[in-house]
Amino acid sequence: MVNRSISKQTLLRLPLYLNYMKQLGENTPEHISATTIAEALRLNHVVVRKDLAAVSSAGKPKVGYNTEALIAELEEFLGYNDVDDAIIVGAGKLGKALLTYGGFKDCGMNIVAAFDIDEEVCEEDYSGKRILTMDKLMDLCERMRVRIGIIAVPAENAQAICNLLIESGILAIWNFAPVHLDVPEGILVHNENLAASLALLSKQLKEKFDANT
Repeated sequence: MVNRSISKQTLLRLPLYLNYMKQLGENTPEHISATTIAEALRLNHVVVRKDLAAVSSAGKPKVGYNTEALIAELEEFLGYNDVDDAIIVGAGKLGKALLTYGGFKDCGMNIVAAFDIDEEVCEEDYSGKRILTMDKLMDLCERMRVRIGIIAVPAENAQAICNLLIESGILAIWNFAPVHLDVPEGILVHNENLAASLALLSKQLKEKFDANT
């Protein structure tokens, strides 16, 4: 029985497995095992086996999974087959980088536009997507039924932008601002804390250095 209620840690690892298999290209084997994936990604094979078992029941002892079928199951489980529209607020360097990144559609998200208070950057076209003025945000969200909002503004402006997004019908927020957001119950928020990620990397590097001295 496939478990559709999985931990956050498992959910974060599943895209790693999917990306690995999709990048094999011409070298893609007909079958692949949890051990093979674990060794390639330098992960614990028991963890990988449990993660895959939570998504697919098609694995066979000493054979593994049919690779194409496992890719399809992971894409379906992660929602990659159902593309959701999203908008970005904040068209600085980070916002523009997110706006022009072409890989989001493969992950089930289509960024339709960005918004900014700086009129000098508005109406510009980036990879076929436009930067619009803030006064157009609510109308676009309501008209296109956009449900995902990406915040890429300074910390001091993030809460006000969050409130505007919720008022515009946004149900899920991907927050790149280094600040906690207060949201009503039922609104989903994922904080992308770059400083915390850097701190973790620095700590791991220090531990590796200390272990070798």
